[in-house]
Amino acid sequence: MSLIRKTDFPNFPSLLDNFFGRDMDVDFLKERGSMPAVNIRESDEEYAIEVAAPGMKKENFHLLLDHNVLSISSEKEYRSGDKDDKGNYTRREFSYQSFRRSFTLPDAADAERIKAKYDDGILRIAIPKREEMKKRPSRTIDIS
Repeated sequence: MSLIRKTDFPNFPSLLDNFFGRDMDVDFLKERGSMPAVNIRESDEEYAIEVAAPGMKKENFHLLLDHNVLSISSEKEYRSGDKDDKGNYTRREFSYQSFRRSFTLPDAADAERIKAKYDDGILRIAIPKREEMKKRPSRTIDIS
């Protein structure tokens, strides 16, 4: 079983039920700059999630595991402005960027050993598989 993405968009449940289906909503939001791209890989040993979020700091991210659902969220505020000689703002601009992505972990995931690292604009999350669920090589069985 693969990772399954959950949605926080109540108006579009049919569009988001299948992780490998067409992500119309995510593509739309990505164009607007509010939803980062996510890569998911599976190996014999683990599941790996990569979230492209350049310009963030690791302190901006929040990872929460609740009832086998891994939620990745981030918040960042940008501020700029000009002040006059008395310290009053003559112009001030700021923006707020946030996102939230949720994934249902498969039964094979070892939720107790999840690790995350943010480096070079990419948040990498490693979700190891439980030992008993790892793929084992084929073997010949002797007949007595």
